[in-house]
Amino acid sequence: MRSIFRGLGLGGLLLASTALCAQPGATLKSGEQVYRETCMACHGPGLANAPRFGDKKVWAKLIAEGQPVLTAHGWVGVRAMPPKGGRSDLSLEEFARAVAYMARAGGGNWQDPDAPLLERIRSEERKRIEQLQKKAAKG
Repeated sequence: MRSIFRGLGLGGLLLASTALCAQPGATLKSGEQVYRETCMACHGPGLANAPRFGDKKVWAKLIAEGQPVLTAHGWVGVRAMPPKGGRSDLSLEEFARAVAYMARAGGGNWQDPDAPLLERIRSEERKRIEQLQKKAAKG
């Protein structure tokens, strides 16, 4: 994980992570589309301890973290999950839609993100990147 952050300043990380967020004129994928195309590979069978789609017990703990935090951590990469679920072509909004879709299947009442929620997710993303950079600097 450290190699992902090596040599990039916080500004570079933020720029790289938001570069694909809003693509003018592009049709955004639904959460279900992103889940079926990407997330299902791990979250369907629970590979590498990924929370299984629809497992209300496991998802309850994740849902309790809150939509901005959980989405931002997944976007940056968490545990065995690579950043953006391994799909660098996804926008933050598409990724957030997929997280909301999975959370709803797990018992949450999360809505697809609007502009204010996306900004809160970006704020949590910045915090998470700073945490990871501090951890990497400590060795």
